[in-house]
Amino acid sequence: MGALPFLCTLLRSFAAVRPRPSAALVRSTLLELAILTAHVLLYPTGIVQERRPPPLLPPAAGPSPAAPAERPEPPDAPGAPTGPVAARPPVLLLHGFIDNRSVFVLLRRSLRRHGWDEVLSLNYSLLTCDIRKAAAMLGQHVEEVCLSTGRDHVDMVGHSLGGLIARYYIQRLGGDARVRTLVTLGTPHGGTRVAPLMTAHPLVRQMRPDSDVITELAGPVPHCTTQFIGFWSDLDQIMVPVETARIDHPDLHARNVRVCGVGHLALPVHGEVAAGIRQALTTEEPSAGAAGAASVA
Repeated sequence: MGALPFLCTLLRSFAAVRPRPSAALVRSTLLELAILTAHVLLYPTGIVQERRPPPLLPPAAGPSPAAPAERPEPPDAPGAPTGPVAARPPVLLLHGFIDNRSVFVLLRRSLRRHGWDEVLSLNYSLLTCDIRKAAAMLGQHVEEVCLSTGRDHVDMVGHSLGGLIARYYIQRLGGDARVRTLVTLGTPHGGTRVAPLMTAHPLVRQMRPDSDVITELAGPVPHCTTQFIGFWSDLDQIMVPVETARIDHPDLHARNVRVCGVGHLALPVHGEVAAGIRQALTTEEPSAGAAGAASVA
């Protein structure tokens, strides 16, 4: 969700709680306001679409250059992934409603510091009014990424609406042929009832529990091969109810990770959540129906 709608929702939600809100809620709210302030300052840096790398060219004919001497790899840093670096697909980051790629500044830095060389992002237009059209545009972008990097698959991390767009692409547009793993952060997989006054916007209506898009995503997908990991927070004021950010579908290889004491805006920037994302992106085999829990209070 975007900064302005989020602020209105956050203030209404905080005013609606008991006269003495819990300490965890107070801490989470203060953290959300601090993150919101920082994000407003960073927002202009992410307005312009990220420059895409040029397509790879076939190797030129002629003698092969001498192979460089192999250097010993440094020992893994604490929390560093253990899989072979060369096997990691590119990671594509998708922002939420009325937002842009600036929300992923810290997550991108974390991934690159731990060995992901290809971390890309996609801004969909503020004028986008249909999840289906945004998913089709995402599919075109994925093809371009695969062409430019020479890879057959990508991984994705989607915050809020971005996760829903990615899931629609995977389930309804054949994107499971390209997407190995989708990690969602506070995504309304079952629809959210927050901000009823904002339902004039078509995208918000598509995120309601009774929307056609949510109904489509609940339909059968018996051969979907993508691995799904859904991070959901017990203090997410945008997901109503908070469990709607879980991925519960009998046909999907899905694992849900509960995050404690963290609000909606904090999910893409929190250090412990970033560590969980790195771990999720290094898991080789999906575990259908598995459940996970993480406390970052």
